[in-house]
Amino acid sequence: MFIGREEELNFLESRYNESNGQLIVLYGRRRIGKTETLRKFCENKDNVFYSCTEVTDQQQLKGFSERILQKDIPAARYIDKFADWQQALKSVREFPGLGKKLLVIDEFPYMVKGNKAIPSILQNLWDTELKNENIMIILCGSSMSFMENEILAEKNPLYGRTTGILKIQEMDYLTAAQFFPNYNAVEKITAYAVLGGIPHYLKQFDSGKSLQENITANILIRGSILYSEIEFLLRQELRETAIYNTIIEAVALGNTKLNDIYQKTQIDRSKLSVYLKNLIELGIICREFSLTDGLKEQANVQRGLYHLTDNFFCFWYRFVFPNLSELEAGDAKGIWRYAVEPELGNYTSFVFEDACRQYLQRQNRKELLPFHFIQIGRWWNKTDELDILAVDTKRKHYLVGECKYKNSQFSLHDLRNMQRKFTPVDPESQLYYWLFSKNGFADEIAKEAVDNEIYLRTAEDLFE
Repeated sequence: MFIGREEELNFLESRYNESNGQLIVLYGRRRIGKTETLRKFCENKDNVFYSCTEVTDQQQLKGFSERILQKDIPAARYIDKFADWQQALKSVREFPGLGKKLLVIDEFPYMVKGNKAIPSILQNLWDTELKNENIMIILCGSSMSFMENEILAEKNPLYGRTTGILKIQEMDYLTAAQFFPNYNAVEKITAYAVLGGIPHYLKQFDSGKSLQENITANILIRGSILYSEIEFLLRQELRETAIYNTIIEAVALGNTKLNDIYQKTQIDRSKLSVYLKNLIELGIICREFSLTDGLKEQANVQRGLYHLTDNFFCFWYRFVFPNLSELEAGDAKGIWRYAVEPELGNYTSFVFEDACRQYLQRQNRKELLPFHFIQIGRWWNKTDELDILAVDTKRKHYLVGECKYKNSQFSLHDLRNMQRKFTPVDPESQLYYWLFSKNGFADEIAKEAVDNEIYLRTAEDLFE
C-alpha cells in the first residue's frame, strides 16, 4: 500500500500538465521513497522508466537503449542499440502517442559517473530541440552530495535548465503513523521516535506486534534489516567513517554544543567544523539557534546547538552503536531490557516536542490558530528554555509552548514555571500558551485554560 507523498505527486502532476517541455530534478537520501513515488506518479501514464546501475558507460548505454527500444519507435526497426548518448536521449521525442512523453531516469548519478559528458549532451539537446516539445524528463538521484554539488551546482551544464527541483523529505509524524494502524497515540509517537519518517524503515514494523518485539526483531538482532543500515548509508556517502561515527555518536548522546562535541571526541577543532559541515550538507545533522537569535549570533561559530535530524540515526547511535559488541554476541534481549527500555521514554520525549511543533505548523497552514506565525522553533537563554516559541511578522503575537512527556499530569506548577520564562520586549504583545502532555492535565489547569488563552493538547489530540 502506498502511503503519503500527496504534495510531491501534486507537484509532479502540475508539471506534467504543462504544455511545454519539463526537465525535473528529484532527489533525496536513500530509502526515502523516491522510486516508489515516481512509480506511483507514472501509473496510468505512458512512460519509459529506466533505473541506472553502476556499470561501464557502454553497458549503461546498452541497457538504456534496450529499455527505450521496447517502445514502438521507428529506430527499433533498424537498431538494437543507439550509437551514442546524443541519439539515445534525443529519442524521447519519438515516443508514440499524442500526450506528454515521459522519461524517468532513476539513479542518474550512476549514468553521469560513467560518462561525465552526459549533462553537457542533455543540456545541448534541451536548448536546441527538447525544451519546446511536449515531453517530461525526470532525473532522480540518491547521492545527496553528488546531486547538490554536481548536478545542481552552478558549474554544471544543466544549471538553469531545470523547470523544477524537488527534494524528497522525510514524512512527518502524522503520515508515518499511518504505517501503524493498530498502535495507540503514544505507541505511534514512540515508533516515529525510533524510525523517523523514512518509508523503508517504517514498513519494517508490524503494528500487530509490540514495540519491544519490533525493535528487537528489526534493529537489535544481528542480521536484521535495520541492524547494519546506518553503516551502509555512511559508507555510501563518506570516506572517513570512523571519524564520522565518533562525531555522530557524541551528538546522539546529548553533546550538542561545539565545545562539548570537541571534548567528547577530541578531534581537532578546525577539522571538527569541516566534518560537521559535511554532515549538515548530507542532512544528517542540523545546527539550531534560539528563535530570537539574529544574524550576528548565528555567525558566531560557538553559538547554536547541533542535533541529529534523522530519528533512526539518533536511535541507532544512542542504543545500537555503543552496544555492538554485546549485540554481535547475540544479546539483543539484554540490550533491550537494560539499555533501551529504561531510556526509551526519555529518548522519545525529545521527538514528542518535534511532533508538537509539526502539529502547530499544520494548524498554522490551515489558519486554525489565534494568529498566523512565520517562525517557529525552540527558544533559550543562559538560564531558561522553551520547547516551542512562534511569532508573527510584526512580533506582536507569540505562541509559547511546553511539552511534557512523562507519566504524571501537566501541573499548575509546570504552567507557572513556563509562564515566567519568557517576556517579550514589547509589553503590548499578546501571548498564547499551548500545553502538550502525554498524560493529560491537572484539573486546575483545565479551569484556568477556559478564559486565559491557554490551549491544551494530549498525545491523542495530535492525531485528530
